[in-house]
Amino acid sequence: HMGLEKSWQFANITTATTTTVKAGAGILKSIIFNKRVVSGVITIYDNTAASGTKIGTITLGAALLTDPPQTVNYEVAFGTGLTIVTSAAEDLTVIYAGI
Repeated sequence: HMGLEKSWQFANITTATTTTVKAGAGILKSIIFNKRVVSGVITIYDNTAASGTKIGTITLGAALLTDPPQTVNYEVAFGTGLTIVTSAAEDLTVIYAGI
């Protein structure tokens, strides 16, 4: 069916920062941890700022830094925007689409 396919996009985050990945409505498909940082915290908001409705918080444990990449699937809609806050220099790839 034409128009039903998602145009998945990505954002790569590699520092401790606040990143507005997308303004406006969309779908958060997944977050891929390319490189994890022990005790890193990733907070995900349905907003264009680091506040408001929280989609989730991922707290990394004492995993080995040599662990292979790991994918966390969300497949949830957001309405206002998608903002990711990272507490350390993880290497994340955020997969999302606009709607």
